[in-house]
Amino acid sequence: MVEQSLWMRKVAENPGHSAWYIERFRSMARAGDDLGGEARLVDAMAPRHAHILDAGCGPGRVGGALARAGHDVVGVDVDPMLIEAAIQDHPGPRWLVGDLAELDLPARGITAPFDAVVCAGNVMAFLAPSTRREVLGRLRAHLAPHGRAVIGFGAGRDYEFDEFAEDVAAAGLEFELRLSTWDLRPLADDSDFLVALLRPHRSGS
Repeated sequence: MVEQSLWMRKVAENPGHSAWYIERFRSMARAGDDLGGEARLVDAMAPRHAHILDAGCGPGRVGGALARAGHDVVGVDVDPMLIEAAIQDHPGPRWLVGDLAELDLPARGITAPFDAVVCAGNVMAFLAPSTRREVLGRLRAHLAPHGRAVIGFGAGRDYEFDEFAEDVAAAGLEFELRLSTWDLRPLADDSDFLVALLRPHRSGS
């Protein structure tokens, strides 16, 4: 067993947290807020009809948008309530309950590697610290040799960007691009958000 994620610890402390999170995004969608920025970036970098993993998919807004754009999407999240909301609100992708630190999709019948992996919504900061490097390694293992991963999370969440960079390298990944927003603004020294575009290390196995 791996260490329980910070997200599930939060849910254990506040059983209404998942329902609040789901309703937050449903309310934003009803209000017409733009919730598609992450999906637009991934759609732009992926080939048409790509096989895409939404890692830490939550209630499915990113993976759902990518499926509507014509991609073959698998979404995985540790929170069963969020997966149920994804199934209800965004039919089409395959939504699965699972801990990213134990991710093994071939064991669940999904054997094709992914053209792209997206990990949005501060997922990396909600992992148990002891599992971060393991999660990155498992995401890398699910990527096709030509595949790329895009991961975004904010500063001030007890996961420094420099520490993340060390974990990226240890997991057999390397940076292609560092941004400060999902709409392609460059990263600066004082940026409070990181969007990292990663690929398997060229010398990695």
